[in-house]
Amino acid sequence: MTAPPPARVELRRVALYVGGLLGPFGGGITAAMLPELGGSFDVPVTTAGLALTLYFVPFAGLQLVSGTLGERWGRRRTTRIAYVVYALASVLCAVAPDAGTFFAGRVVQGAANAFTTPLLVAGLVEAVPAAALSRAVGVFGACQAAGQTLAPLVGALSTTITWRLAFVVVAAVAVLLALAPPAGAPRPATTAPRFADLVTVRMTLVSLAGFASYAGAAGLPFLVSLYAERRFAVSDAAVGFVIVGFGAAGIACAATWGTVSERWGGGRAAAAGLAGTAVLVALVGLTPAVGWLVAVWTAAGVLSSLATVGIQNVAAREVPGNRAGAVSVVSAFRFTGGAVAPLLLLPLYPATRHVGQAQGQPAFLVAGAIALAGAGCAAALTRRAPSR
Repeated sequence: MTAPPPARVELRRVALYVGGLLGPFGGGITAAMLPELGGSFDVPVTTAGLALTLYFVPFAGLQLVSGTLGERWGRRRTTRIAYVVYALASVLCAVAPDAGTFFAGRVVQGAANAFTTPLLVAGLVEAVPAAALSRAVGVFGACQAAGQTLAPLVGALSTTITWRLAFVVVAAVAVLLALAPPAGAPRPATTAPRFADLVTVRMTLVSLAGFASYAGAAGLPFLVSLYAERRFAVSDAAVGFVIVGFGAAGIACAATWGTVSERWGGGRAAAAGLAGTAVLVALVGLTPAVGWLVAVWTAAGVLSSLATVGIQNVAAREVPGNRAGAVSVVSAFRFTGGAVAPLLLLPLYPATRHVGQAQGQPAFLVAGAIALAGAGCAAALTRRAPSR
């Protein structure tokens, strides 16, 4: 069989990275537009916050099985169909006349995305040389950080025209990605990956660390946006610029963290990143000015990126016979953390505080404690030998 032209190979590799961006981008795009969603659909901000939860719950839940099923069905076919469904769901969100329709679109978005992200990582593992894998995973992590960064920024900017525009952008990106799915044919029954290979102590530890990385850090743009608006009266259009540093730092550092993870080991890198992130997240609620908020949140992004790359490196290597399955299970726990965070932390944020008053400390302290617990799980990986 004739090898594909180098330009096509490179295009598909770029599509893997852009696809990695789409998951956190589509999930977090509503983080900075909750007041506008509430106004459009005549619901309180806490109800509008379901736009995050209803995306991440099916996204996370289905990833418990989507990676393994996608490997069985074939990566190329599975991701192409998923991208098309994702685009259609995004259009539904863009034209939704009421909250129920909008929330339904978010559910379908999350479900479709569950069948892309883990298969992209598995495709990446096979698309790069083994010696370059850690750095490639780091770059993939940088793209996911870019999604986290751009989501609230694009969401906030779109509100100056209409929040619906953000979903049109998401739909267009999904359509383009459907044209360049990762390689991977269906696997016959004799070589089909097994779910049983994913049930190990190490998989449990890395999954719990992944949960904490989102519930205690990466899934908090909604909380930092709320803090910026209520504590410092930052405008809707400007709040995206306040929180952009977290993701920007991840983009800048992720490739370097890939090299560090290779030297330290994924578990040690994740433990160090989560421990440092825990301290910084707890300090966010004590920042006395916008400048301090930006600095502390950006620093948290640096260390959160180290944790993410370490976790992804462990997941990508842990089950060679079912890479997509391992990545999808860990990703399920990560994004479950993103789904749980608004439900857990928003009730701890006082709605009665006025602009300019100190507020939000309990929510950020709890988030920091979750990240610290994740550091403990990651550290345990360094004391337990790989199962294979």
